[in-house]
Amino acid sequence: MRIQIIGPLEGYGTEAAKMAMDKGAQVFSCISIEESLSNLRQNSNCDLVLVDVSLDIKSFIKSLKEERFYLDVVGCGVKPDPKKAAAAIRAGAKEYIPLPPDPQMIAALLQSISPPPEQSIIANDPTIKRVLHLADRVAPSEANILLTGKSGTGKEVLANYIHQKSKRHKNPFIAINCAAIPDNLLESELFGHEKGAFTGALTQRIGKFESANGGTLLLDEITEMPLQMQAKLLRAIQEKIIDRVGGTKPVSVNIRILATSNRDMLAAVKGGNFREDLYYRLNVVNLALPTLKERPADIIPLAKYFIQKYAKINQLYVKELSITAEQALLKWPWNGNVRELENLMHRSVLLADDKIQPTDIFGYEYCQTTHSTINDNSQIETNGLIGKSIQDVEKELILQTLDHCTGRKNNAAEILGISIRTLQNKLKEYEQNTSL
Repeated sequence: MRIQIIGPLEGYGTEAAKMAMDKGAQVFSCISIEESLSNLRQNSNCDLVLVDVSLDIKSFIKSLKEERFYLDVVGCGVKPDPKKAAAAIRAGAKEYIPLPPDPQMIAALLQSISPPPEQSIIANDPTIKRVLHLADRVAPSEANILLTGKSGTGKEVLANYIHQKSKRHKNPFIAINCAAIPDNLLESELFGHEKGAFTGALTQRIGKFESANGGTLLLDEITEMPLQMQAKLLRAIQEKIIDRVGGTKPVSVNIRILATSNRDMLAAVKGGNFREDLYYRLNVVNLALPTLKERPADIIPLAKYFIQKYAKINQLYVKELSITAEQALLKWPWNGNVRELENLMHRSVLLADDKIQPTDIFGYEYCQTTHSTINDNSQIETNGLIGKSIQDVEKELILQTLDHCTGRKNNAAEILGISIRTLQNKLKEYEQNTSL
């Protein structure tokens, strides 16, 4: 993890930096917001910025959005100051930390931004053990690796694990979500641009390829990349050179490519939506992650790991799972896989009074009506599901969740444990079926 600390912080910046470095972070100091932005343009590999609240945080966050820097901003100020804290949060800061810094608070902040990759992989079940065994064998190589599996199975976590096990582990690990970047901006995000290359290109910008030089670049949801961009990516991988948008000379890069997809890539190739030559360039080794339901021996250990993680982040004591909660977790379908489990355990940590009960995890209304109820014999009884297909139940769940979120797709996707792109594809499918 790379952290920038901006501003004087009345001498406490050095103390905060030392705490972060003790946790394995790389820390860089900047005197001003202008210096910070200049550094980011030359190397966008940054995860977190700590900013003195005496500076113009609102203007800084606005500049980050305009220049498409996706990182977390935390306001810092000497001694607790509710007004300054509220102002920083309103401006868009993720958090406010009073100074002098508290070691536990710094540790929890770093944990929430970037959990240690190897601690995040729990592998008791034989299905995931086989995947990790293969990952351990290929990680030290220079081979490009394709990670496939349903949404929420932990592909990015495994990618980070591979990087940490590789010979490049001391160099950057950079991830970019190909589905989250608009098509017209993806080339600039990957390869960078020169000043004046297009409207809004006010300064030179280094892309993800150059930021990852010497390290690993993760192309998340690679099947969402447009065909025209796939051709440019193929050249970059083959020739190990890139062209910045508006640039006049090629730039050499030395990176390893990892890519992920939750789709059937061979079907995408046959359908003409993904280049066959690029597919084989990426798929030197394929690691297929199992669904959470296919690794039942990991459900309870993962649940307990997330309980400890979010209890620490929220500064709460660690609560135990009740027997009925464990039974409910084992019987749940887990359509959102590990991501869904993580979200629900975070919820349960916040809601449970003592031991975590099924209602703390899934909610009273959810447990008692539409989906399932835990009775005194710890058996799950279906209610209103018999006679319906899995597709119909899934559709009903998605539409009801969207209605509950008053149409806010990002919130609905987070609750369902699926990506926003997956939700959009499902809604498009329902709309097409209705119009038939």
